[in-house]
Order: sequence, then structure tokens, then C-alpha cells
Amino acid sequence: MVDTTAATLVDNVISRRRNIKPTSMNGQKIADETVQELLQMADWAPTHGYTEPWYFVVFGSEKVQEFCTAHADLYKQYTPAEKYIAGNYDKLKTQGDLASHVIAICMKRGNKPNIPVVEEVASVACAVQNMWLSATARHIAAYWGTGGMTFHPAMKDYLGLGDEDQVLGFFYLGYTDEPAVAGRRVKPMEEKVKWM
Repeated sequence: MVDTTAATLVDNVISRRRNIKPTSMNGQKIADETVQELLQMADWAPTHGYTEPWYFVVFGSEKVQEFCTAHADLYKQYTPAEKYIAGNYDKLKTQGDLASHVIAICMKRGNKPNIPVVEEVASVACAVQNMWLSATARHIAAYWGTGGMTFHPAMKDYLGLGDEDQVLGFFYLGYTDEPAVAGRRVKPMEEKVKWM
């Protein structure tokens, strides 16, 4: 039997989830306990062979600015002079100014090499979606970004990851005063689903 109340609530949260840029956040802080609740929901993601490959490094309070400065400094240190853009450095350094927390999204490979990497990455993405939906239900703005030095080996070193581990992005959390934007999809469902 379908629990229509629960289904309606879940469907509503899924359809309200948005990517809200850190520049649209208002600087209001989220309690660390609330962020811990979001991480608990992430921990319920599906995982092949119980590898539970998600690994999160959480920056809160003054650590947000420390991380953003370190990220910008890595960009400056490892970007060839001909590709370096001062505006990118400034953006990385200030990107978290209005965010409450920044969470590094990582995949730790684990000790089951028979499980394909793509499954481990998908599992981490599911963990982030769980966290994101839980944030949406709490009226917390969230943004998953993959810019800057996300995929550079120096960021992996900065976060203390192993050779087979991966950084998959940074999850900015905060509150926003901006009205919710309407959701949209570009392609019709008929182009994305084939019934047999």
C-alpha cells in the first residue's frame, strides 16, 4: 500500500532541490549539529559491497575562509603563468565568504578492487544527493561546485587522500534570502526514457 503522505513529501523535496551559488547565500550560520544531521543522511546512500566510499572533509566557521584561501593559493601555485587568471584566484578566495560550511566531497577507493570505480563514484553522488535533499527539507541552500583545483593532484594531497581516491567537488552550505527559482528541464521525458 502506498503511503501517499510520505510520497508527496518526498516528491516535493526532490522537485524543490536547487543548486544555489554561494554568492546567493546570506552569511547566516548553520549549526554544526544540523550539518552533522545532513551527513548522517548521506551515510544512508546505496553502496555495492558495503564499501561506503564517501568521505567528507567539513570546513566550518573560520575554517571556511582558510580553505578558500588555500584553494586559491593552490591555483596560483600550480597554474602555468600563461593560463593564470587573477580573477579566478579572487573568485576561489572569496567563494565561501557568504557560506556557512564547505564540505569536500571525496571518494575513497577502499580495498575491493573488483568493484568498478564508476560504481564508487555513483555511490558518493547518491550520498551527496541524500545530503542535498535533507538540506532542501531544512530550507538550507546548497551548491555542488567542481571548479578551480578540484581535480588537480595537489587538492588530493591537500585533503590527505590516497592515489586511487578522488575529489569530486565542494559542497557549499548556507542560507539565502533570494526567492526560490522555478525548476526546469530542457529535454522532454520522451527523449530520456524508452519503455520496452
